[in-house]
Amino acid sequence: MNRKVVIILSSAYVIFMAILAVYYFSQGASFKATVAIGGIACGAIPLLLALFTKLQFNLPIVISYLIFLVGSQYLGSIRGWYGLGWWDTFVHFISGGIIAFTGIALYERMIHRNAGNAISPWFVFWFTLSFASLGGVLWEIYEFSCDQFLGMDLQGGGNKDTMTDLIADVGGGLLIACWSGIRTRFKLQKMKDLPNEQ
Repeated sequence: MNRKVVIILSSAYVIFMAILAVYYFSQGASFKATVAIGGIACGAIPLLLALFTKLQFNLPIVISYLIFLVGSQYLGSIRGWYGLGWWDTFVHFISGGIIAFTGIALYERMIHRNAGNAISPWFVFWFTLSFASLGGVLWEIYEFSCDQFLGMDLQGGGNKDTMTDLIADVGGGLLIACWSGIRTRFKLQKMKDLPNEQ
């Protein structure tokens, strides 16, 4: 069921962005058309994973990811909400949290089922925070590359814009990393208490 929902939602976003790309190219708005093409690529990621892999999808993460794409690509870049000043920072803060949740989902799929109480809450905290921070860094590399090689202006504020975005990414990731570490600690405590209850 989750897989079908992912395919439907991702396809809808890809089609929406494809329509926008054609429209803006016909209007000569190359920047918006380029953003729309980027939207097609980003929206296709969960679609391709759903079609060609056997991954079990965490639906809230996929929905959050698509909402982030709408907020950053459509509302932010195409509709011009980044001109509000605070929108860019807000989107980066949210994206830091979303990427952190994605890191948790990957971690829980990769860890050995019998790890049990050998899991350190601090490891979960640092893994989650590092994963979110890496996501922010990769995004800034993408923006820098687009500015340098495609003549775009994604880093309009230069170094200040980049650092503000990274701080917001880390802030969102830190919030979820703290939650994940505390959650892991409570899980471990519960596992330790189980034998005593029997």
